[in-house]
Amino acid sequence: MPGWSGRRVYGWEPGDPAGPLAGHAYVELHGGPLDGQLLDVTGWSAEELAGGALLATSTGLWGPGGRSDYVPDPAAPTRRYRWNGDTP
Repeated sequence: MPGWSGRRVYGWEPGDPAGPLAGHAYVELHGGPLDGQLLDVTGWSAEELAGGALLATSTGLWGPGGRSDYVPDPAAPTRRYRWNGDTP
């Protein structure tokens, strides 16, 4: 996980490890309210990875209860998801 040490992982709470865990797979989130965070995709199937992720966030356009849509980045579909907008 070169360059990912100490990066924030989506969904982790205070007291959780400070960065990504060895042996886990991550994609980097680009753009939108979760920009720069890592998403743990350990165990996701190829179909799940191709579908992207709809992630809960209180910092998006819709505030608490809203979600941000992240889709695979065509330039690096297995390593990076790009923001595709917010939804309530």
